Amino acid sequence: MTTMNKILVINGSYRDDGITDQAVAVAVAALKGSGAETEIINLREYPIEFCLNCRECSLQPGESPGKCVLDDGMQALIEKIEAAQGFILAAPTNFGSVTAIFKRFMERLIAYAYWPWDKPYPQFRKAKAPRKKAMLISSSAAPALMGRWLFGSSKQLKMAAQTIGAEPVGTLFTGMISTEKHQQLPQKTVAKARAMAIKLLTA
Repeated sequence: MTTMNKILVINGSYRDDGITDQAVAVAVAALKGSGAETEIINLREYPIEFCLNCRECSLQPGESPGKCVLDDGMQALIEKIEAAQGFILAAPTNFGSVTAIFKRFMERLIAYAYWPWDKPYPQFRKAKAPRKKAMLISSSAAPALMGRWLFGSSKQLKMAAQTIGAEPVGTLFTGMISTEKHQQLPQKTVAKARAMAIKLLTA
């Protein structure tokens, strides 16, 4: 069993100190308490443009992510992803899906695919690489069980993790988050977030 010590957090929530931010904060505190180094990327503040769908990055061969034609923050973020030993990927559910800012980030992960014009589908560059680990965090206004299975957010977070070469150790999904204007993370969820963060380190 190995222990990771460099965890990158990519947070696709719109709201400061909302349920997603609170869950991320609890997990990060647990990681730091166990000696891990963490860095949080809040996508609401991060300079990523929309994918142009030109496929230039996916035409470049090799195991490393292709370089995008856009000069924004995505290349630096990919370098952080490559350097990290594990991840927390977080996004609440909006209209049955991850937020638009997380989806924008996901679309830019096409750099992790090799897709020449003469091929009908992409090959993922990290498919044969040693798998890193990821913790997934999401939430919805619906009850947790319903939101997790009926909406696409959990599946999309898992897809993002697999694309960057990570295997999820679990998904923390909080339901019924819209009953109060400034809702607090339930204590039961706090305990789960701490436990899953430690599992991420030791998986």
